[in-house]
Parts: sequence; C-alpha cells; structure tokens
Amino acid sequence: MSATSDPPSRRAGGRKLVLVMVDSLRVDMLKRTVASGNAPNFGAILEQGSMVEDCVSTFPSVTPVASSEMTTGLRPDGHGISAVNWFHRIERRYVEYGSSFEATRALGLIRTLYDIVYDMNLAHLSADAETVFERLGDAGVRTACTPFLIYRGRRRHEIGLDGVLRRVALAASFRHAVWGPDELFYGELYASRKVVCKPTLARPGTRDAYSGCVGRELAKEELYDFLLFSLPDNDHHSHRFGPQATEESIALADAAFGELVEASGGMERFLEGNAVLMLADHSQTEVEKEVPLIDALGARWRVAMPSLEDGPPPEIAVSPSARAASVYVLAEGPRFASVHSGALDDLRALEGVDLFAWLAGPDGTPLERDPAAAGLPPGAEAVVERAGMELRFRPGSAAADLRGASWDFEGDLGTLEARVDSGELSSAGYPDALGRLWGALNAPQAGEIVISLAEGYECVDWGGASHAGGGSHGGLGAGDSVGPLVACGLDGFDVQSRRQWTIADVSDLVLGHFGLAPSDNATRDADVLAATG
Repeated sequence: MSATSDPPSRRAGGRKLVLVMVDSLRVDMLKRTVASGNAPNFGAILEQGSMVEDCVSTFPSVTPVASSEMTTGLRPDGHGISAVNWFHRIERRYVEYGSSFEATRALGLIRTLYDIVYDMNLAHLSADAETVFERLGDAGVRTACTPFLIYRGRRRHEIGLDGVLRRVALAASFRHAVWGPDELFYGELYASRKVVCKPTLARPGTRDAYSGCVGRELAKEELYDFLLFSLPDNDHHSHRFGPQATEESIALADAAFGELVEASGGMERFLEGNAVLMLADHSQTEVEKEVPLIDALGARWRVAMPSLEDGPPPEIAVSPSARAASVYVLAEGPRFASVHSGALDDLRALEGVDLFAWLAGPDGTPLERDPAAAGLPPGAEAVVERAGMELRFRPGSAAADLRGASWDFEGDLGTLEARVDSGELSSAGYPDALGRLWGALNAPQAGEIVISLAEGYECVDWGGASHAGGGSHGGLGAGDSVGPLVACGLDGFDVQSRRQWTIADVSDLVLGHFGLAPSDNATRDADVLAATG
C-alpha cells in the first residue's frame, strides 16, 4: 500500500485525461474492427476526435524503449533504455526485459524479474529524464496507472505479493518498495489500494481485463486526474496469430476500455469529464523466417554467454530485440577495429538483415564506445548501410527532417529511401530515420552496431524462440513503426500542427492538457543531439 497522503487534485477545466495505450495497434486493423462494429467505444473516440495515422515509434520499435519515449518525451540517448535485450558493459551481463518465456529462463527468471520490475525504472531509466508521472505529481495532479513498464513517479508503494507471482517473489526475496504514480496497479506485485480485480500480470492474453476492472474501480471512486490505461494483450495476440488476425484482441481491448467508460456513466458523460489520447507503442508485421544471429556471429567470434564461462574473454555480445538487434564489440585496443569490421562483413552475408548502422570518427574508423565520455569527438558521424548502399550523417545544417532536426549527410540517400525536396528531408519507407538511428546509436547502453531486419524476418532470442508464423516488430521500417495517435477532447490539439508526429510528443500533450509547460526533457533532448553532433 502507498505510504503518503493523497495529493490535491488539479485538472484542466475540470476535465481529466485518459491515455489509452493499445500495444501493437495498427491503423488498418483499428479501422477494420471499428467498421465491423466490434469496437464501439474506440469508434466513438474516432468519431468525435482526430486521428494521426502515421505516428512514428522509436527505434528499436519495441515496448520498453517506446514506453520510455512516451513517458519522458526523450529518445533512447536521453532516457537510457536501449532495447528489450541489451548488454550491461559495467556488470558484464545481458539485461532481459521479457523477449519470451524461454529467454527469461535462459537469462534467469529472478534476474529478469528484477530488471523489469525494479531496475528498468529505478536504475536503467535515466535519473535525469523526468516522467509525466513525476512532472504531474509535482504539480499536484493525481496520477494513476494500470500495468505499464514505465511507471516512475513521486509516491512510494510497498510490495503486495498476491497471486501467481507470490511464490516467485518470495523466492527472490522481493521486499523493495517502488516509486510510482499516486494509484499504481502492477498486477500481483503492487496495488495502491485493495480492489476486487484479479491480478494477471504473469498470464499474457488476460491483462486487458485486469486493466478494465481497475479502470472501473478508479472511475467509481474518482481516483485520478491523469490515467495511463494500458492494454497490452493485442501485442500477445498479434505475435501469436499475426497482425491481420487481431480484430478479436482489439475488440477485447475495446471492451476493457468500455469498463472505464461504463463506470463513468456511459460514453457521453465519460467524454464530458475526460479527454482521451489513444495510441500504439509500435505496430507489427508478419514474420515467416528466423535469423539465428547469435549462432551466425558465434561461428566466427567468441560471444558473451548468459552464464559465466572459463576461457578467453568474449569478443562480442549479441542482443536480439525481435526484428532489431545490437552487436557489442568487446575486443579492445588493436583488436577492436578488426572485430568490428569482421562483424560487419558477417552481417552483409546474413540473410534477413535489411540494414545496419554504426558510429565512426572523423577519419572514418568505427568508434570504440567510452561510457565515461560526455559526447562524441568533433566530426563523428553515423554510418548506415543497406543493399550495398551507404549513407553517412550527423547533426548539421544541410537539410531539416519533418521533425525540424537538421542534418549534414554524404552518400546515397536511397540507403534509407530518403529524398530532399525544397530543403526538407523525408522517407516514407523509414520514417524519421536519421533521428531514430542517431538516438539509438548514441544511447548509453547501445551496441557498437545496431541492426534492423528485412520484412518477414525475426531474430532468434537467447531462449531459442521467435514469433515466426505470427507477427513481430522492432525494425526501422514503416511497417513496424507507424501507428495511430487519436485525440478526443484535448484542447488545442491540431493534427496539422506537426509535419511528423511521434510517440515522443505524447508527454508534452499530457503536460499541456494540465496547463504545464513542455518538459525540460525536450530541451535536454536537443542538447543531447547538439552535444553528440
């Protein structure tokens, strides 16, 4: 239970705000489900609101990174969460946020649980990156959240230890409190108050109903001004059956949202008292084939393994993140350049790799990461290669992208299917590509090489699992990256006010609704870009 007293309430014109996040929601499937009559609540929001149909995710377009970007307004180089699996250089181990149950077992169930529940928010997420829960809490806005990966706020919550996870939590000696929103509901582990809802955090495919039940309780008791209403089950369904078979899971998400609406007195009364933002963290595409990245690179290099092994030190670490991946070059000194170059050659020959990118110094040689360095050396740039084409770029002044960031570049813009028209840089195939790649490469825990796979392919994870035969995400391409952003009742929202919307815009929309200035995070993000440039 929470240990502090309830904060005062502060609302914009008396209207609360609900941020509805439907994991892996595609625009085409949302429209199809609404048109069939199976998502009447989402249909009402679409009818009375405005929709951006090409809101761009982060890179890698996976939930831990996207959740961090939504709640902080920062890219990975600002918020610090790099992927769903990454290599911790200081602790010399892989961090796993739940790629699959098999990967969780391979990396250690208890260690993975600690990384997801505690470390992601309290250690891996940058302490300098304020979340919307922290900003709103400081302003006296009452915040609430159903299960969501990034929940860091100002209120202390003791562990509850209910349900299926109780035995695991006790075995792991889980005793730690966390800091979250005023009302935090994190399945079996944390609940700010007793509710009649059965926690199901450990059972994918059943969590939307829990969110719906919690939403009903929050609405009946009027316990929130801002509610992050997370509906994750569509992602599980799409992974299993493919993104074109998600009408059923979208309908179930709609029904869970309907619990909140009904408890508020029906849609008309709900919208009188609540503004709504609805979006996806990323999309999904069909996957048919596996990319055995770990085995392929392990045929030539000593790969860091999940468990400590005797023998020579590893030369590389490999972090699969669904349809993206990172390669960490651990060899140092004279061996660094040769291992880096050899790994690039291996990627060129590997079926299913669409593109890969790395950082290079002003002399063109790959940069060896220095975690203690404040920024990149002058003249450093990113290099991206695809299908024999190469493009080098860095922050500059030659052309501005649709987000307003300016870049210098050299090489073939066709590498990213990009073009410059009247001084404006854009790519339909790889939206916001330069900014997303730069943010991924400069993240503090990024690998030396980041990889995006071709459509139809997914990496085999550390548990030997993939979603081949279903759907997946993570890549830089539009299919994985573009989703809906719907606003209903949000004062001042104008679809045309930005040339390119991204999930990083969500935090400022939330703050603006409550009359708060844009987060300092936006300034810090620009500072990071300038410093690394």
